Amino acid sequence: MGSYNVLEPILKDILGMLNPLREDWETRMKVISDLREVVESVESLRGATVEPFGSFVSNLFSRWGDLDISIELSNGSCISSAGKKVKQSLLGDLLRALRQKGGYRRLQFVAHARVPILKFETIHQNISCDISIDNLCGQIKSKFLFWISQIDGRFRDMVLLVKEWAKAHDINNPKTGTFNSYSLSLLVLFHFQTCVPAILPPLKDIYPGNLVDDLKGVRANAERQIAEICAFNIARFSSDKYRKINRSSLAHLFVSFLEKFSGLSLKASELGICPFTGQWEHIRSNTRWLPNNHPLFIEDPFEQPENSARAVSEKNLAKISNAFEMTHFRLTSTNQTRYALLSSLARPFILQFFGESPVRYANYNNGHRRARPQSHKSVNSPLQAQHQSHNAKKENRPNRSMSQQSVQQHQSQPVRQINGQVQQIWRPKSDGSQQPSPANLEAEI
Repeated sequence: MGSYNVLEPILKDILGMLNPLREDWETRMKVISDLREVVESVESLRGATVEPFGSFVSNLFSRWGDLDISIELSNGSCISSAGKKVKQSLLGDLLRALRQKGGYRRLQFVAHARVPILKFETIHQNISCDISIDNLCGQIKSKFLFWISQIDGRFRDMVLLVKEWAKAHDINNPKTGTFNSYSLSLLVLFHFQTCVPAILPPLKDIYPGNLVDDLKGVRANAERQIAEICAFNIARFSSDKYRKINRSSLAHLFVSFLEKFSGLSLKASELGICPFTGQWEHIRSNTRWLPNNHPLFIEDPFEQPENSARAVSEKNLAKISNAFEMTHFRLTSTNQTRYALLSSLARPFILQFFGESPVRYANYNNGHRRARPQSHKSVNSPLQAQHQSHNAKKENRPNRSMSQQSVQQHQSQPVRQINGQVQQIWRPKSDGSQQPSPANLEAEI
């Protein structure tokens, strides 16, 4: 491809398809509300709260994204976590309640996973859900990624594009030995840390400790302290007038992302990816990573030294590396058709919306058809109400106005009291209209 000008509008078109609509946000809120009713009916879960996390909270979810939910047990104001056997028992109780309630299909209880999970799909909304118990760690990671995305809006765009590209190449499925979505987000984060000039700082410059180790004591105090530290350091980074600004387009960033990880299968035996330091690290000299029995090491910067890519198998590492190499080759080759470029970046059902296939479908969600609205205006995520105009007003510039207020606004989102516990309310900003009032939103959920 002789010019990035050809690729840029294609990436923007794909983003237009991936960005959630208002109805997608409302659908997920309805799923959360329905699940809350089921949880309240389970005696062993009395007093528990239902709290979303993952890509829905970090604003890194697409229209077809799954929903991660943590059931936080009633433990007073202090942070504590139930043992694995207790979690298995409680999820078993919830499984029976969901079957009795109806409206759910493909229920699967993954009891012996590292973190026990109950999986299901809602019949009416076609939303896949993963339910865990006391996953406060997952919640704070999600909030951290949201705060990171406020430094530069291109981070969110790239995560959505990379996750769709990975799905198109069948390398976004930990069940089959490839990436989970979290590790893909960390790859994008690492790319933004290591491009020149850097777009994002090493995460140690935002939070110098091991975040999960500081989730102790009174929950409200622990979360507030983490948020304040992050807000201060993000504001300091964003306001640094001597920092060089990276103005690369999405096309440049995407192609350089593919180039950077094209030789991943060759590097992985010796080098690990460390978003905490923002550098490639030698595995053998990093004692906290030893012994390492994984083909690929992407350290979880919030839960060191856990490997977020532990699901990647040796066989699939070669497949992953090949996907990077072949896509990079195609995007940088001349005389590529629009269809050839699209087919390298998105799944077939996405292409059908562009009229690139003779077969035309209604909206696709996890293998099911759903009518697609004519208009396509994305809405703000639950945590993004104040940060919508980044790319529109500041072409490829980081948000220098990012300050402590950004994180503190998240901390001060409307809350409701449920069984004596404070429950976060996540709300979007409507398309060109006023935000729903807290009272109306409580009525909705």
